[in-house]
Amino acid sequence: MYTPWAAFFSPEGQRLLQQCIDLALEEDGPELTAMGLFAPDAYLNAAIRAKQDTLVVGLPVIGPVFRSLGSPFKWQALAAEAAPVPAMTVVARISAPAVAMLKAERVILNFITHLSGIANLTARYVRELEGTGVRLLDTRKTTPGMRWPEKYAVQAGGACNHRKNLAEMLMLKDNHIDAAGSITAAVATLRARYAPCPPIEVECRTLEHVREAIAARADRIMMDNMEGPLLSEALALVPADIETEVSGGVRLENIRKLALTAPRRPDFISVGRLTHSAVAADFSMTLLPA
Repeated sequence: MYTPWAAFFSPEGQRLLQQCIDLALEEDGPELTAMGLFAPDAYLNAAIRAKQDTLVVGLPVIGPVFRSLGSPFKWQALAAEAAPVPAMTVVARISAPAVAMLKAERVILNFITHLSGIANLTARYVRELEGTGVRLLDTRKTTPGMRWPEKYAVQAGGACNHRKNLAEMLMLKDNHIDAAGSITAAVATLRARYAPCPPIEVECRTLEHVREAIAARADRIMMDNMEGPLLSEALALVPADIETEVSGGVRLENIRKLALTAPRRPDFISVGRLTHSAVAADFSMTLLPA
């Protein structure tokens, strides 16, 4: 399920990641403190350390950050990307000019702490689904500009990505359906417009919507904010060759119950809080002797 960093980031993903890194460095401006303290040829050695038990995610961002600074550098990973480590583990060592090191420090740590936090939360949800056969999905509720690294972190935590952009899958939400007139009309229009047509998912809130989406042969039907008997009845209506997804109001406390809905379990459960509510993991960068 996990795709390594180099394979995950397509050329488009690399371009968007680079924009994010460049913006983060631009926001900080010149590192006047370090520039005032160190000669241009001064070098520093540093270690990045996990200060809690955590998954380690985002180490490959180190290289692009220093390259954006136009700085020479050397770095070594001491922990495998996406692997769990105990508290106080040194996960990477870096050698670079002092000014570049101190300017890069916070940008690198912001990526690693944020992405590791997403992976940690995702892994907790994945554990709740063990043995159910239901796959966990993220959503597009991501930090603006950070979608690709955040979705990478979700995979590192053991879940699947829903879609990285609006073209990978066509999703009919209530506003689309209202504007088109009906689910039937919207699905027919999309399939007439695109050849080949990307997969179509329909967001449903009532049994009537579910029945209409089935009749229109949607590729996936999302049960939005359904639970209890309503969710059970809705899932039971859907034939096996149409995928089902449960979304809305999903928490660690109820995800397993939703996954075990009878008589038909959902194929997917999507959780927005994986990316919008994960607590950052605790990492630090400290200097090492020369």
